Amino acid sequence: MTKTTHLDVEIKSVSPFSMLILSFAVGIIGGAGAVIFRMMISFFHNLLFYGEFNLFYDANIHSAPSLWGIGIIFVPVIGAVGVAWLVQTFAPEAKGHGVPEVMDAIYYNKGRIRPLVALIKSIASALSIGSGGSVGREGPIIQIGAAFGSTLGQWVHMPVRQRVTLIAAGAGAGIAATFNAPIGGIAFAVELLLVSINASTLAVVAIATITAAYIGRFFLGLSPAFNIPELTIPTWHLASLAELLLFIPFAILIGFASTAFIQSIYWFEDRFERLPMNYYFQHMLGMFTLGLTLYLFMTLTGHYYVQGVGYATIVDVLKSTLLNPWFLLLLCVAKLFATSLTLGSGASGGVFSPALFMGATLGGAFCGIVNVIFPDLGLSPSVFAVAGMAGMVGGTTGAVLTAITMLFEMTRDYNAILPIVLTVTIAYLTRMTLTNESIYTLKLLRRGHAVHEGLQAAMSSAQLAKHVMNTDFHIITQSRLHKHPEIARDPEVAYKPLIVEDAGEVLGLLMGGINSILEEGAIETHFMFITPEMGLLSILRQMRGRNVNIAFVIPNENAQHVDNIVGVITPREITDITGQFAELMNESV
Repeated sequence: MTKTTHLDVEIKSVSPFSMLILSFAVGIIGGAGAVIFRMMISFFHNLLFYGEFNLFYDANIHSAPSLWGIGIIFVPVIGAVGVAWLVQTFAPEAKGHGVPEVMDAIYYNKGRIRPLVALIKSIASALSIGSGGSVGREGPIIQIGAAFGSTLGQWVHMPVRQRVTLIAAGAGAGIAATFNAPIGGIAFAVELLLVSINASTLAVVAIATITAAYIGRFFLGLSPAFNIPELTIPTWHLASLAELLLFIPFAILIGFASTAFIQSIYWFEDRFERLPMNYYFQHMLGMFTLGLTLYLFMTLTGHYYVQGVGYATIVDVLKSTLLNPWFLLLLCVAKLFATSLTLGSGASGGVFSPALFMGATLGGAFCGIVNVIFPDLGLSPSVFAVAGMAGMVGGTTGAVLTAITMLFEMTRDYNAILPIVLTVTIAYLTRMTLTNESIYTLKLLRRGHAVHEGLQAAMSSAQLAKHVMNTDFHIITQSRLHKHPEIARDPEVAYKPLIVEDAGEVLGLLMGGINSILEEGAIETHFMFITPEMGLLSILRQMRGRNVNIAFVIPNENAQHVDNIVGVITPREITDITGQFAELMNESV
């Protein structure tokens, strides 16, 4: 075994064979967790909607009208009370859509996730979904698998980098079992959670996802998540160029919709948190509004439509049962509202399923409108729906490869691969033009935690000057340097980086504090000014190009007065941030 040293603690790396055994255990929990989690959702759904004790519920079929009639309005409220109690009492991390918490644990908590989180997350999310909350089941199972991987990594005692690999394996296993998509599970782990990607880390993730997918298939069946024979196109069919080009404006539309989804969730979250009431009443108010929405849909249309994961509506679109483009647009907007309301008010659940719902309805609506304008084209709504589903997932999460592979696995329609790839790519680029942050990274950024989206091994590129800079410095005039023995006795000044100035002009920096003035050449006079939003990689390039070691952070380029300095970046800060990143990197498992 190789040895890894962190500070004064020597931590031995676990052997590759042992890691594979652990990944097998993670896969078992990921697969079994997905099966049990579905049963829990079924239990709460049947109990709260129909007063029955039944562990079977097919989300691909519309729920029958509840026995409670207008009382269905209060079913989500009952669920809200239970969710709020669980989250507030046991695990605040269980609130929300789960994946950001896993990413936060990887990059800012050395891969430590409390084991209790998995239990509370599963119960709270099952209660949210089962009582009608408009969220997905993938976020919770990702957090459940990741929490078990973290727990194993802490129990066996291994370096952070190996613990992170087990977390990614657990998350990928959850995806694989939930959607019957083992390749999608691997892609998800690679794009969003694995910091270091090599054959060893991929092997660990692959074993876990294969194991979880097998368990999921054994208990839940071999069919894809959406088994739609109508999607199958003859292998000799080739989409016309005009048809393929139509996916470009459609993808741009999906990019705008992805941005709206990202911003909407956090807009609702901010609005609820500003209400003069506690978390219980905030969530109850949100779920009462959702309950009213469900009742109106059932009364006016005969189905709840936006309730729960929404797979039944997706199936209707894929089967071309729902064709009215204006009603599909209404469903898309309603799902956006219902999901933002559910998560914004404090529910627990994922965002994959709502993204799939909105992508399918928007795709069906777009195709329907084009068919009205150009009836001779005879476009297939199902292909636009599948491409829209992939585009919304890729646009909102930033996981482009995951979106492409998962939608292929979930529908098994390879003939739609060209529209899918085109839509996902352009939708992602459109969203990036409108906002840099994904639905996951924006939540972390709101906490001040920067994480680069997609292929997180490029984490350093996500760090900005404001994340790296040292704000604990002191400003001293050049004339006071001669009084350094007196200043050295002041603990507030003696050991801090000292910015030396004269009449407001920055002269240099004493990196070692006032005590370093006795050293020859202690004042570093070669420096540059940067803004808080400058990226770490740009800072390093400019430092190297200008041959400087010091950067002073100022609000804007024209504010180079000493009083405007908000932070300092020295070799020490750069070493600290690169050291944190290096701790997560795998040379070998």
